[in-house]
Parts: sequence; structure tokens; C-alpha cells
Amino acid sequence: MWRWRRQLRIPWTAFRINVSILEFSKVIERLLSTVQIRILKFFGHIIRNKHSMERLVVQGKVEGKRTRGRSYTRWTDLIKATTQTSIVPCSRNAEDRNKWRLIAGAAVAKKNVPSSTTTTLSKVND
Repeated sequence: MWRWRRQLRIPWTAFRINVSILEFSKVIERLLSTVQIRILKFFGHIIRNKHSMERLVVQGKVEGKRTRGRSYTRWTDLIKATTQTSIVPCSRNAEDRNKWRLIAGAAVAKKNVPSSTTTTLSKVND
């Protein structure tokens, strides 16, 4: 977001919320939504290929103990967070290409819709 502020020459001290800056710069699609939709499409591609090494890596477990401390963010965690379901229904749905496309598009679109409070705040701040 700081990149848009720099290009529009809006100082960081100006009390402008992110939604108003995106509306002012007429950004249609954000980079995060593009990355999320590509991750979900690739997950569907992996799941539909029955005998692939990638599918074993995504769905498999590793033997042994894990290291101490906070665990790393796994690729499947991103998919679960985006679709807001567990990985098992995601893999079942991904086997049907058309159904998975609808689910992936809806999941990314739902995350990028600004809430009504931010929209009203942007109207007040402008």
C-alpha cells in the first residue's frame, strides 16, 4: 500500500485509509488476489493428477519429530485460510475442475470485498 501512497504523493501523516487510496488510484485487482487465485488453481491441478509426486508432498506426512518453536506456514495452511475449510473437502472439490474454479473465484472475491464500515469511513475521510 505504501507504493500507491508514494506514487500519488500522499504523505504518511495524511489520515487516508487504504480503501480510499485504492479507489483514487483506480486499482481494479490487487496483487494478493492474483497470487491467491493462482495458488488455488495450482492446488486443483496437483490434486487432479492422481499419480504425481506433488500430490504426495501436499497430502503426505513426514516421519519424525518437528523442530521446536512456532511451526512454519505450510502451503496447505494458505489454502485452508483462503477457502475457510479443511484440506479434505478442498481436495474432493478440486477433483471437479468446474466446481473448483467456482469455489476458488468465490473465495478470493469474498476476501477482497471491503466491508461497509471501511467504505463509510473512506467517504468521511475524503
